[in-house]
Amino acid sequence: MKITKAVITAASKEQSTLPLQKLVDRDGSEKSVLSIIIEETLRAGIEEICVIVRPEDEKSYLQVAGDHAGRLHFVHQREPLGYGHALHCAREFVGDTPVLHLVGDHLNVSRSKKGCAEKVVEIAQIENCTVSAVQPTHEIYLPYFGTVSGRHIQGRKDLYKIDTVIEKPTPTEAEQKLIVPGLRSSYYLCFFGIHVLTPSVFKILEDKINQADNPKKITLSDALAILAQKEQYLAIEHPGWRYNIGSKYGLLTAQIALALSGKDRDEVLSILLELLALRELGSHENNPND
Repeated sequence: MKITKAVITAASKEQSTLPLQKLVDRDGSEKSVLSIIIEETLRAGIEEICVIVRPEDEKSYLQVAGDHAGRLHFVHQREPLGYGHALHCAREFVGDTPVLHLVGDHLNVSRSKKGCAEKVVEIAQIENCTVSAVQPTHEIYLPYFGTVSGRHIQGRKDLYKIDTVIEKPTPTEAEQKLIVPGLRSSYYLCFFGIHVLTPSVFKILEDKINQADNPKKITLSDALAILAQKEQYLAIEHPGWRYNIGSKYGLLTAQIALALSGKDRDEVLSILLELLALRELGSHENNPND
């Protein structure tokens, strides 16, 4: 299958302004978070991008998209009915084709030349199925991520066939249901914020939303858990970093990570060392007996 479409979700009230923030990318250029995410999709071969937003946010998103504005389609989530519902709002755009999905409040920094989205798309096109990026994650962070279990694909240490998906499990639940052989103790495979979704996922979301008393409780993990029981569903372990820019110091951490992986790495390292040295000097001046 050929993947040429992407969906970026950014409709929650807490999330909506985050893609508008400016950062300096690895190439040294100042860009919006939205532009950085869009460029991640373009490197993966994407041609059309749908952004799920609140109706009042569309104009702001167009303004920060820069040269990429012409590629964007907007779908409005008119009521705050949760993540699963927001993703399902893109079903008409998706149609009967697979789609790359990224979230608007996370940035991903790859350790290799090939980005995470590019790798996920590559695997999905070869295997013709839904694929999620995952990363070994300590159990203290389980309340923030969907988590999976599965078994290695023969001959691939980084590829898993998924059998169980749980949204934000407790450590006890994870220990009972989500152990993956080979991972360190207290570590589990958690979502990286990047997926390729087949049309089957959107049909499952639609069914669950129609049956739910409260659509806000429907998550992508709910749909993927059902999908894993019906057809092949894979996860690729990606050796990169994910940054939740909505968390405390999230934007700062993402900026430092981008800078340290880009062309200005040496300059940024020098600045950080200088700041640390000044902090240490100030500490001694304030405590002369040290």
